[in-house]
Amino acid sequence: MQTTTEKTGTIDLLPNLNCGACGYKTCEDFALAVDSVETELKKCIHAKQIVSNISTHSNCLNCMGAENLGEKLNWKDSLKRDFDFILDVFEGEPGPKETILPYNPTLVKELAVKKGDVMIGRPMGMSCGCPVTHCGVVSDVDARTGVINWNVTGPLRPRSEGFIDIGYYVSQAYEGIIKESKEKIELGRRYWFLPRRCMLQWRHSGLVNAVTKLKDGSYRVRIEGLLIG
Repeated sequence: MQTTTEKTGTIDLLPNLNCGACGYKTCEDFALAVDSVETELKKCIHAKQIVSNISTHSNCLNCMGAENLGEKLNWKDSLKRDFDFILDVFEGEPGPKETILPYNPTLVKELAVKKGDVMIGRPMGMSCGCPVTHCGVVSDVDARTGVINWNVTGPLRPRSEGFIDIGYYVSQAYEGIIKESKEKIELGRRYWFLPRRCMLQWRHSGLVNAVTKLKDGSYRVRIEGLLIG
């Protein structure tokens, strides 16, 4: 049986992105699985190298912890491109908040999409063009226009519970919190930003069209006009 110290070390090796690529909801859940079956560590796409003895493993790609991520990455994405700020998730929400419009909006009525539904789809075209299928939970839906708001999460829940496949969609907006930035945040400016839980760790670009400065100095923002690269 592993000691508490070893378990604490395991979670320290993980990126704290809760991206879900490993099949677990959170990095903490994944760390518990690794403690039980050490070979599970290879499922983390962010790990720089895999070894059989976790207690001697000391390398993790980019050291992506919960704080000062921008500085740790030297404000570069996984392809070494500059970005201006980190977009964090709202406290208490399961993942990034995204507003989407399906390529076929009538599917919202046909599939009876409603709040709480588990859904998958892929952003395609000029708006985003992400090569990764997104999974998440619907938080709000407008059956008249077909616009859906959802929280993007990992693939574990769809795999275990089933899902609605909305197909290709246009990503209209992201909403989140900015705690780390190397640029002044201003309404009406276009920025390069890195969603903290992006599985690819690629920079995105968007126009900040709503911004509120919070008491702790962070910013609540809505970003539209999205693209990747």
